[in-house]
Amino acid sequence: MTTPVLPPHPARDLETFNDADAALARIREIYERSAAEVRQRFTAFARGERSGAATRSACYPYLGMTVEPENLVYDSRPSWGTLAYPGSFGTTLTRPDLFADYYRAQIARLIDYHGVPVSVGLSERPIPLPFVVEEATTDIGPEDVRALGAVFALPDLAQVDDAVANGTHRPASGAPRPLSLFSAERVDLAVQRLHHYTGTNAVHFQRFVLFTNYQRYVDEFAALGRRLVAEGSGDENYIRFVEPGDLVQERGQTPSEEAPGNRALPQMPAYHLVREDRLGITLVNIGVGPANAKTITDHLAVLRPHCWLMIGHCGGLRRSQQLGDYVLAHAYVRDDKVLDQDLPPFVPVPPIAEVQVALQEAVERVTGLEPPELKTRMRTGTVVSTDNRNWELRYEELYTRFNQSRAVAIDMESATVAANGFRLRVPYGTLLCVSDKPMHGEIKLRGMANAFYRQRVSQHLSIGIEAIRLIRKRGVDELHSRKLRSFDEPAFR
Repeated sequence: MTTPVLPPHPARDLETFNDADAALARIREIYERSAAEVRQRFTAFARGERSGAATRSACYPYLGMTVEPENLVYDSRPSWGTLAYPGSFGTTLTRPDLFADYYRAQIARLIDYHGVPVSVGLSERPIPLPFVVEEATTDIGPEDVRALGAVFALPDLAQVDDAVANGTHRPASGAPRPLSLFSAERVDLAVQRLHHYTGTNAVHFQRFVLFTNYQRYVDEFAALGRRLVAEGSGDENYIRFVEPGDLVQERGQTPSEEAPGNRALPQMPAYHLVREDRLGITLVNIGVGPANAKTITDHLAVLRPHCWLMIGHCGGLRRSQQLGDYVLAHAYVRDDKVLDQDLPPFVPVPPIAEVQVALQEAVERVTGLEPPELKTRMRTGTVVSTDNRNWELRYEELYTRFNQSRAVAIDMESATVAANGFRLRVPYGTLLCVSDKPMHGEIKLRGMANAFYRQRVSQHLSIGIEAIRLIRKRGVDELHSRKLRSFDEPAFR
């Protein structure tokens, strides 16, 4: 019987490691050397030294592993960190300064579970210039852009798609299977876009994320964050608060005297209550609409958060609901359409049990409501997310559809956030607050809306924060279940 030839790893100078820290040190060495070479050559380019061609030395680190059938794990190990088939697996890596803890955990589990070493070397993928010297490229005029391509690698869109995450990737003949959901180029692109859209550096993002669609939640969160960091956060261990523009308030410092209203805000501003272990809270105001929701979650996913929650306002679809009632989504009607090409509409988006339990318990703790009274103020049911802000103008058509779906609420973002969480393997949850009931003639007027917001925003935000506290306390490993993983899932979480 002939032994099958395993695909070679597409990398040079490979070294094997049985220790995650040693492997990570080699990854860091390769990345820093490659990035430094790109920066040095760019400095020379900016001085007018335009000769030469791109070299193959300034490339991303490569991580690979080869397993035989006897190295596979067949018992009930946790959902990530195992390889499903024998063969060779690999991925390019980037930014070990940002992902060191994540990489260390993935590598350690791979070595522990399979009992074989990992290989680290220099990949064949050059690091694109804008991913290491983005700020410096502002000094380059339009006439120089064409010359850049002859000397430096530029972003290649063929390397930044989501085929692995979407389940449509098929490795080329003789190539290793993917070890992670995202290539290094895809990660670098997302890290840049996060700064562009949120106004904060990726290093500040925490592993728990709250999304909202109203500025008042941002104002409440910012006031809370400044106060907690200034006074000390007790058991929560928050060490700093970061606002758009990378405005940092360290623990014990008073908030900046700069008036927030005087700063130009990005499209989807982010605010960060930071912990040393990165298990703090990031809040992002995604604004209105499913396009924003998809855009930000596409990029946030590369940071591998433990959970993201949508806390915003919605229209109540049931006559029995009152303004200020809560809706805990356990199903979604995806009328947003923005993810249909990546996640077909026939794919169900299941609730994440651990998140659902935490959200319901948080509502009980913050409101003080107990069953059966809790049931009268919080409805669990289906949420419709639409891409049409003026859906009310299609009442006759939509009444039947909403009725058939048994939906209890409508908004424009929640299904998108949940569906992208499912697609990109990030646990998700939704708790909305009823702000009006257009289908029943209860459309909020300006004065009524202001009164409603004052009463509910603070409580709703407190519920989201309490849910995160409960999840953190119970352990994040409970969140990463097999329900989010495919048949041939990459080993990395």
